[in-house]
Amino acid sequence: MIKGFGGVFWRTKNVETTKKWYSEVLKIEIEDWNGTVIQPQSGNGTIFSFFTENDSYFPTEQQVMLNFQVHNLNETIKHLEQLGVPLAKKKESSEFGQFIWIEDPDGRLVELWEK
Repeated sequence: MIKGFGGVFWRTKNVETTKKWYSEVLKIEIEDWNGTVIQPQSGNGTIFSFFTENDSYFPTEQQVMLNFQVHNLNETIKHLEQLGVPLAKKKESSEFGQFIWIEDPDGRLVELWEK
């Protein structure tokens, strides 16, 4: 029945600041309608996963966490350093890949993943 994700939507305290941050930091080209279309690449699936309400993987006061796949995590870290964006959690590696975390202007933890 489900063909794929149609979108991710959330509220923000300051739309212009948040748009600018996602554009500069994650290089997502945000259009005038306050969004963009991210086209999946071949072999790039989207994970849909549940966590218990007390799981400590991301802050319990945050109901949803964004996870973006990146081509090269080390290059992404260099880009973040050039912009002065600190890591909220240092790089971790597991059988699923490598991960870092940063915070957006609303304090929302965002996970960046290289598999």
